[in-house]
Amino acid sequence: MLQSLLLAALVLPATALAQAQNSPIGRWKTIDDATGKPKSLVEIYQANDGTLAGRVVEILDLKNGPNPLCTECDGPNQDKPIRGMVILWGLQPDGQLRWARGRVLDPENGKDYKAKLELQGGGQRLAMSGCIYFLCRQQIWIRE
Repeated sequence: MLQSLLLAALVLPATALAQAQNSPIGRWKTIDDATGKPKSLVEIYQANDGTLAGRVVEILDLKNGPNPLCTECDGPNQDKPIRGMVILWGLQPDGQLRWARGRVLDPENGKDYKAKLELQGGGQRLAMSGCIYFLCRQQIWIRE
């Protein structure tokens, strides 16, 4: 009995780690594609409808202060703090280690784009793409 408990204690954390590496759920450091510097921390989570969503949990690039507002956003996000804002939503599985059919908001210009995610590097990197028609811009995010 003790051997079974010890084995379970060793196997369960390894299983949880393997599942985490196959899912984008967690905290990601976003990297500015122009400067290469860390910009923010985004937490990706499973929304109530089963899709994936992501919110900004910390601002790392303080050029606009510690809690900048989304001055370029329209609608309910207009002039709201970027920290806490949902910037990814509606992502659904699209093959192994890929999610698509969602949207991503760029708080710098207030526009939202078609979004897709792909886990890379054993689950430690996330390729996040925002697309208009067939033109896409990709950022690589790093797992925290």
